[in-house]
Amino acid sequence: MDVPMTEPAPSPTARPPVGDADVAAGLADVRAGIAQAAEDCGRDPAGVQLIAVSKTVPAEGILPALEAGQRIFGENYVQESRAKWPDLRTRYPDVELHLVGPLQSNKAREAVELFDVIHALDRLSLAAALAKEIARTGRAPKLLIQVNTGAEPQKGGIAPDEVDVLLAECRDTHGLAIQGLMCVPPVEDPPSAHFALLARIAERHNLPILSMGMSADYPAAIQLGATHVRVGTAIFGARARKA
Repeated sequence: MDVPMTEPAPSPTARPPVGDADVAAGLADVRAGIAQAAEDCGRDPAGVQLIAVSKTVPAEGILPALEAGQRIFGENYVQESRAKWPDLRTRYPDVELHLVGPLQSNKAREAVELFDVIHALDRLSLAAALAKEIARTGRAPKLLIQVNTGAEPQKGGIAPDEVDVLLAECRDTHGLAIQGLMCVPPVEDPPSAHFALLARIAERHNLPILSMGMSADYPAAIQLGATHVRVGTAIFGARARKA
C-alpha cells in the first residue's frame, strides 16, 4: 500500500485546557476535517466514525458534545468511566462507549459490562478473562487487537509479527470474534508507515475495523483506511500533563 502525503491536522497544543474549550466548535471542526480528509482520498465520510475521547473530562464537560449529537465516546480508564457514564447514558441511552486505553485482566468483568467496544486486547490472559465474562453475562462487546507497531516497551499492544497467533488463539481457543485492529504510533515517528502496516495486517485477516488516528494525525489515518479515529484534545481541549 502506498503511503500518501497529507497535510497534518491542526496542532492540538493550540487548544485551551479542558473546561475552557468550546466543545461544540471543536467537534464541528473535527467533523469537517474528517469529511474533508475522506473526500480528498475518494472515501465516503460516512465510512469514518469519530470516537470523541473524553478521558479526564468531567460529565458536565461531555454534555456539550452530547447535545451536539455526538454519540460515540472513548475512555481510557474503567474506574473513571464507571463513575461518570451510567448517569450520562440514562439521559442518552444511544451512546456507544469504547475503551481505548489499556485493560487489566482483573477489570475484564467491569469492562464487558460497561463498554460496547474494547480496543486493547493484546494478550492471551486478557482474551481468557474477556471470554469468561462474555459467557457469564451474555454481553459481547466488539473486540479489537492492539498492535504495538513501533515496538515501544512502555506501550501496550502485541508485536505485528505475533498478531496471527493471538488472533487464532482468540478465535479457536476462546471463541472470541475479533472485529479489528488498533494502534498508537510513536510520537516521534511519521504516522503513515504505522497506519499502512496496520491496514495491511487487517486486510490479510479480513478485519473490518481499523482504529487509528488521533487529534494530530487523523487525516493521514483516514487516507490509509481508518474506519474509526480517536480524537480528544481537538474537541475537549488540552489535558493537564501528569506530574
